[in-house]
Amino acid sequence: MACVAALVLSAGPVRAQTVSGGPVWVAAWTASAAPDRKDGTPEAPVLFNAQTVRQDMRLGTSATALRFRVTNELGVAPLHLDGLTARLTHGQGDAVPVTFDGRSEVVIPVGAAWISDPVALTVPAFGDVSLSIHFPEATQPAVRRTPVRIVEGRGEAPDSARVVRRQNVVSAVYAQRDSAPTVVVALGDSITEGATATLDAHREWTSLLARRFEATCPGQIVVLNQGISGNRLMDNGRSHSALARLDRDVLALPQVDYVILLEGINDIRHNGDPTRPGRNAADMILGYRQVVSRLHDRNIRVMGGTLTPFEGSERYEPVSEGTRQALNRFIREDGVFDGVIDFDAAVRDPDKPEGFREGASRDDRLHPNDEGYRLMAESIDLARFGCRPA
Repeated sequence: MACVAALVLSAGPVRAQTVSGGPVWVAAWTASAAPDRKDGTPEAPVLFNAQTVRQDMRLGTSATALRFRVTNELGVAPLHLDGLTARLTHGQGDAVPVTFDGRSEVVIPVGAAWISDPVALTVPAFGDVSLSIHFPEATQPAVRRTPVRIVEGRGEAPDSARVVRRQNVVSAVYAQRDSAPTVVVALGDSITEGATATLDAHREWTSLLARRFEATCPGQIVVLNQGISGNRLMDNGRSHSALARLDRDVLALPQVDYVILLEGINDIRHNGDPTRPGRNAADMILGYRQVVSRLHDRNIRVMGGTLTPFEGSERYEPVSEGTRQALNRFIREDGVFDGVIDFDAAVRDPDKPEGFREGASRDDRLHPNDEGYRLMAESIDLARFGCRPA
């Protein structure tokens, strides 16, 4: 089984000491801002209009109170919201109003993100919280796709409402707790987002890793998922590149200690013409060095994830595969990263290493399935993040 290679910098102790002066606020759940994906058609775009949208979010830590971060950073029009309420998804008790400086109806300007007033909800680690938002007018959200439930008009969507994967407007939930945990941000594309895991079942590798941390060193480490389907390291596509979104999706979060970087497969594949491969290794290495340098400036350690195989996928060709192999050698051997997570070794076929092992990928031969995500999560050495049995 593959595991994290030795760190260049020694792994410090898990930061779980009590902070003087009282409780602290930490990110407990995240979803990256992403431009409107233009789902639907120009004549009938997919949007919310006079509807209530319920989003269930599983928190990566316990909380004595919550704040919700609602974003219009990548929106194209003011974001009009009202009737926000929060509750424990599977608990008792009434829904609690969510306000902004006491206001229950707000219009968030283009380019801005607002954080709500504290909400009096006590949540256990890995507890599910539901946030319901009424959209009084036609709205095109600008956050990556997440599982949501939708009902017409005002009112909470029941558990029986169908779960769909749609863009929404919630980009983070902050949890109040008595001590500051170690915070790990996973930065990547659809493989990190978990777009091909079973819907709303928390089987993406980041969720499984979080469960492993909690079982081994309870309450000490929080894992945040900042993956976006189709994301690239160097170039904008359906979302801003990793380089372009680094400030918004990592550096703007409080108290980040580690980043796991798994980016590049979308850069190196061709865009429909096999005679025109994607980015070369030299370009990608420059991008990796830039990400690491900027994160090191903030004393954030960076774990490099090797790129998983893609032989048999629709955009596979030998030049791109050669680039993947070159990048994985760089990630494993160059020493620019503080540690290595060998996702490639975890999921590749030992007899045909350019492709996934049997039973670990979707039919597209590019994305892991639930089993592939399990192998990825199990390949990570928890001790490299300071996590040891409590």
